[in-house]
Amino acid sequence: MASDGARKQFWKRSTSKVPGSIQHVYGAQHPPFDPLLHSTLLKSTPKVPTTPVKAKRVSTFQEFESNTSDAWDAGEDDDELLAMAAESLNTEVVMETAHRVLRNHRQRQGQPAPPQPPAHEQEPKLVAEPPVAELPAAPSGDLRLVKSVSESHTACPAEELRKLSWSGIPKPVRPITWKLLSGYLPANVDRRPATLQRKQKEYFAFIEHYYDSRNDEAHQDTYRQIHIDIPRMSPETLILQPKVTEIFERILFIWAIRHPASGYVQGINDLVTPFFVVFICEHIEEEDVDRVDVASVPAEVLRNIEADTYWCMSKLLDGIQDNYTFAQPGIQLKVKMLEELVSRIDEQVHGHLEQHEVRYLQFAFRWMNNLLMREVPLHCTVRLWDTYQSEPEGFSHFHLYVCAAFLVRWRKEILEERDFQELLLFLQNLPTDHWNDEDISLLLAEAYRLKFAFADAPNHYKK
Repeated sequence: MASDGARKQFWKRSTSKVPGSIQHVYGAQHPPFDPLLHSTLLKSTPKVPTTPVKAKRVSTFQEFESNTSDAWDAGEDDDELLAMAAESLNTEVVMETAHRVLRNHRQRQGQPAPPQPPAHEQEPKLVAEPPVAELPAAPSGDLRLVKSVSESHTACPAEELRKLSWSGIPKPVRPITWKLLSGYLPANVDRRPATLQRKQKEYFAFIEHYYDSRNDEAHQDTYRQIHIDIPRMSPETLILQPKVTEIFERILFIWAIRHPASGYVQGINDLVTPFFVVFICEHIEEEDVDRVDVASVPAEVLRNIEADTYWCMSKLLDGIQDNYTFAQPGIQLKVKMLEELVSRIDEQVHGHLEQHEVRYLQFAFRWMNNLLMREVPLHCTVRLWDTYQSEPEGFSHFHLYVCAAFLVRWRKEILEERDFQELLLFLQNLPTDHWNDEDISLLLAEAYRLKFAFADAPNHYKK
């Protein structure tokens, strides 16, 4: 984090651009530059660049700056909210769940369970049944989660909520659970209505104050790119509905100009969809999101969904914003870390990729940029995000282990490919169209095993 002195000088370094404008909009499919030519980026801590401002707009920007902090006021939202973010997941509970998921999968596949270590080497067992469901999900876990998030006049137990949510959240309580886990809602039930009303009002004040500037010379490139990218998103039948397109444009534009260090970068647009879909499904009966008619949703409900989506997406991006600053250093670093991790956990797969000159950046850049949203169906992304929001640093740290497990999941197919072009084509178009929640649960269990084995061994990032 920059020093206070540096922060005061933040807007005095240049006079060429206004806040919210950006010079480059990088693609979601490919990296913005060759890492071999910029290898120093991966060897040092990336510095977040600043966006300069014209001298003649200094007085105007002072007002802008005072209104462009998305940080929460700790005085308004009690310590319960901060404690929720600081809570760490109970290791024993999740490890037990991971083992149970894997045992369940082997039984379904008719495979023998691996031999157990001697009694003195075995991991400690929980006396009580862990409050997470094995596959198929145990109803008792679902009921406990419903009760946990709907209790009246009490503070929601953050650690218990994380435990219950790790292995999947029931659809009826997913909207409120996501709002709690993201830190958008306070834990205390009585405070939630006032918080929602305040934050929704604040978001639409941003719309009124800034949205008309989208056609100004300073912001028109940003808005044009957003306008181009949204129709490319999926599911098309939902996104291309005029009301949805307008909502996404407003959310992305407001976020971009309020975060001038990064502005808008392709890939951020995809991160709006899961929140919007989860929140709107609370108000419709249609199960298939492709058949949702947003025009049937009352205007006031849509306004609230839009504001909630904006704030939850902002909370997510707060933890991974270095993925989207100039040259996207966060992604460059994570891809390098993925390469080092895979070289340790599956040397054969890593060697096969090297032998055929397939670089991780050619396929894993998109995995990091879009959080695997382009690799799995939307309903699988939603299930994945249940766990990401339950894990400390789920989107920034645990995602690395998910990507490693995801790559190794295809080791048989990878090792069968003997041609660079076919190998890369396979990695960029993995056959996950028919994946379901069980596939995601198995992937997450494998990822947690990797994290448990390597997270406290930093040397696995080094050769």
